[in-house]
Amino acid sequence: ATIADVSNVLTINPAVIDVKTVKEFVDLVKANPGKYNYASTGNGTGTHLAFAEFNSKAGINLTHVPYKGGPDAVAAILKGEVCCYMSQVAAALPHYRANKIRLLGVTTKARVGVVSEVPTIAESGVAGLSNFESYIWFGLFGPKNTDLTAVTKLNAAVKAALEQSEVRKRLIDTGNTPRYETPNEFRATVKADRAKWAEVVKTSGATVD
Repeated sequence: ATIADVSNVLTINPAVIDVKTVKEFVDLVKANPGKYNYASTGNGTGTHLAFAEFNSKAGINLTHVPYKGGPDAVAAILKGEVCCYMSQVAAALPHYRANKIRLLGVTTKARVGVVSEVPTIAESGVAGLSNFESYIWFGLFGPKNTDLTAVTKLNAAVKAALEQSEVRKRLIDTGNTPRYETPNEFRATVKADRAKWAEVVKTSGATVD
């Protein structure tokens, strides 16, 4: 079963790149080729691939600077070592609330409840980004050939949990979007995402350390 979608958010340090919308961001980067760089949590990670896909669809070319994990990447943008980062909402939230960073757009198709004032990247009006969607998800897996009865029972338990208001609130308050799928729907999600990210890897030339 799936459990929740986890949105990234295009995060900037306004002291380095002072823009207020995704469109302004793209226009400024295009006007200054080679000037700006972005952080990721490491080569081949979700934050790297999310920005690689954004670069490709927006027609821009920011320089990738890989860091050793989320804390280092967040520290880099706070220090102004990089202009931007595709942060998970939960990691960006405290710094956003403290007015240390600016959030330009979330990467899911729908806005994220805890930062509902932040538009989606697809809403930006930038050519090439009208269908932009780039996020990760949490899901529950089991060993290959697990008995179907057990799979069905566990899937039903996840569904019941996600229907509880306390569980939903906890997920939403940390920047996630609860999402339930049947085993077959989840299998289709995994298959589709493998194909999508394989193409992003191929196009971007991303590698892992």
